[in-house]
Amino acid sequence: MILYNVTTSIEPRIADEWVAYMREHHMAEVVGTGCFIKSSLLRLLNEEDNGITYAAQYFAVSLEQLEAYQEHFAPALREEMDRKFKGNYVSFRTVLEVVE
Repeated sequence: MILYNVTTSIEPRIADEWVAYMREHHMAEVVGTGCFIKSSLLRLLNEEDNGITYAAQYFAVSLEQLEAYQEHFAPALREEMDRKFKGNYVSFRTVLEVVE
């Protein structure tokens, strides 16, 4: 199992709007690509001075599914995120293997 983790620091003044967008639209669209089997949204409890930090986690069965997402779907979904929130967030991505 592969975990694709997107950590985002968002401006506090739009955090509620961003969370609603993630829950109601973006995360469902990512899972809806067929490349992931489930997702979770988590909030970092250690607050930072310049933003509120969240981790969106997406679970794929294989690395090939993640690569298909990154090649075929991620660019358009990232553009949509920028149209709505550009300049108000910073994200970084990590890929992990679930060890059970």
